[in-house]
Amino acid sequence: MKNFQSTLENFNTRLWQFHIPVPEDVAMSLIEGDNKRVICTINSAAAYPAALLKNQDYWFILVNKQLRQRLNLLEGDRVYVILEKDHSEYGFEMPEELQVLMDQDEEGNGFFQALTKGKQRALIYLVSKVKNPNSRLNKSLAIIAHLKEANGALDFKALNEKIKYYNNLDKNW
Repeated sequence: MKNFQSTLENFNTRLWQFHIPVPEDVAMSLIEGDNKRVICTINSAAAYPAALLKNQDYWFILVNKQLRQRLNLLEGDRVYVILEKDHSEYGFEMPEELQVLMDQDEEGNGFFQALTKGKQRALIYLVSKVKNPNSRLNKSLAIIAHLKEANGALDFKALNEKIKYYNNLDKNW
């Protein structure tokens, strides 16, 4: 675990915006091979999974709008940061609904495991951001069905249509 103080900065670009610069020695001590995933706690209030990223000048961690609003953070504010290595398999906690389906569907699980870690995280996030268990199950069903129909090729536009289809099934019962 590494502690440091920094400030909330803004790149003012379309790709990346608000972030917290991370000292080089802190970043290097938390990177294991190509694994740059960490758990970030800001001002002792909000722990979230993140990635150590680097631009030409320094290492940083992104801070999204929702988190900035929750912590009332503005550009230039000083922040106290705790970083610890994220040793989880995917960089996010696997939602139970998705895990149960993958345990039951060998083919779907195989396609999921063949995806890059970033795509796996994106799918896990899609499911876990939903609070309703039934909606999480529908998203999980749609993901597995999409991966199987597309032979493991992930097409987010087609996946979104599949999610809509599964969500509408509930309304028709």
